[in-house]
Amino acid sequence: MSIFGTILSKIFPSSHPAVAAPAPVAAPDTPAAAAPAPSPEIAAAPPVDVEAVLTDLQSKTSEKLNWQTSIVDLMKLLGLDSSLAARKELAGELHYSGDTNDSASMNIWLHKAVMAQLAANGGKVPDSLKN
Repeated sequence: MSIFGTILSKIFPSSHPAVAAPAPVAAPDTPAAAAPAPSPEIAAAPPVDVEAVLTDLQSKTSEKLNWQTSIVDLMKLLGLDSSLAARKELAGELHYSGDTNDSASMNIWLHKAVMAQLAANGGKVPDSLKN
């Protein structure tokens, strides 16, 4: 399973159609209007409140994680490998076109891209997490 697929499976219920078949990831230079639409099954499923799920997970751990802005902390919260190698792999999955050796820029981009992809797959993601 891809890293993004694992992220989906940690946030969305196993019965959600996005877990079985995530929407295709649009290349970053694709205009929003031309981005692939979620499948009818995903569009018909009730939205998953991403912020509520992540806040609940945070309440169950004693580690203070800034998952709202940090891809490293988001991955840690989900129990995933947050190493640079794992983040570079995730960047490849999400079509990051920048320099993966500039980890600060890549990390900022990754967090925004993950939140955008969660929304594209049926997640309810507040604007504060997308920016």
